[in-house]
Amino acid sequence: MTERYDLHCHSMASDGSLTPTELISRAKEMGVTSLALTDHDTINGQQEAKVAARDHGINFIPGIEISTTWENKCFHIVGLNINPKHDELTHGIEKLQTLRAERAKTIAQKLEKKSISSSYEAVIKAAKGGMVTRAHFASYLLAQNYVSTQQEAFDRYLGKGKPAFVSTIWADLHDTINWINRAGGVAVVAHPLRYKMTASWMRRFLSFFKEAGGQGLEVVTGRSNPDEIRRTLNYAKQYDLAASVGSDFHTPDNPWVELGRLAPLPKNITAIWELF
Repeated sequence: MTERYDLHCHSMASDGSLTPTELISRAKEMGVTSLALTDHDTINGQQEAKVAARDHGINFIPGIEISTTWENKCFHIVGLNINPKHDELTHGIEKLQTLRAERAKTIAQKLEKKSISSSYEAVIKAAKGGMVTRAHFASYLLAQNYVSTQQEAFDRYLGKGKPAFVSTIWADLHDTINWINRAGGVAVVAHPLRYKMTASWMRRFLSFFKEAGGQGLEVVTGRSNPDEIRRTLNYAKQYDLAASVGSDFHTPDNPWVELGRLAPLPKNITAIWELF
């Protein structure tokens, strides 16, 4: 059987639309053989996903996607093959969860000033005890017909420089890498081209990431085209980083991103799972 890895996806524990069990079931349907659940700043879905993966014969890799700040820029660092119960990691993400809760209240207040009411109550209900993210607010704005697409919600209200944007200082990048490493995992830069950095900024960032103990780079994402794969592969080689693959799946409603639907990982690079 051909191995099919997907090491970046989300459940209802953060901003995905499927429960961890439903996510695993869909991964099985899509032919995924090894899956990492990497919810934003939470490990709440890990145990359920682990049990479901065992039932479906999928190799489950515990993971997380941690919001970090470096040089006043926000980055997402995926931790793979972590011990979800490691004290330093759990204490760190508890602080991030507090930050997220505070940010949600502030976003709701800013929307209120734009005559958009009741958003806070709605997103808390929609999150069902999981992390509240901007995607929850985008869904609310869409459902209430303030926008016609989720992307428009970011473009008009939630994105940087827009009326309901809340600047947040997330976890320090060096601390984030330490939490992941000490929890027995490997730290991976998620979707590196999404940050829209210049080449010089990317070199500075990857140099710092590597020196701080980071080990991987997502070379193949659910939206990667061949040119983007070549670019990220070159960065991985330049900084001696292992290559990861991940769809960043959130919902079946998005036809462009599906679990396991990924371009092949180039053969001339160390795969991140070789480090587990």
